[in-house]
Amino acid sequence: MSNILEHAILEVRPGQIAEFETALAQAIPLIAATPGFLGISVRPCVERPSRYLLLVRWETVAAHEVGFRQSDRYERWKELLHRFYDPAPTVEHYGPPIVTETGS
Repeated sequence: MSNILEHAILEVRPGQIAEFETALAQAIPLIAATPGFLGISVRPCVERPSRYLLLVRWETVAAHEVGFRQSDRYERWKELLHRFYDPAPTVEHYGPPIVTETGS
């Protein structure tokens, strides 16, 4: 099994943070229902409150690009979330870690 990490910086329009977070909670089950989905984390930026880091773990890039993005669930995901972004996020995929270190 592969281990792919999807990464995107989400720039939410000012004044729409609460509405975005509500829509995100509605959208999570859509992505979670995708075969090959392994987990999601969305973190707010400390320095810029309207910026979020999206991290999604997938078994493969195809699970994301084909399994999710070519599904009806992705159309609903876009309806819920894409109106909040300015600019549109760049999505990239990263392979398995070459180094992992944990603190004590």
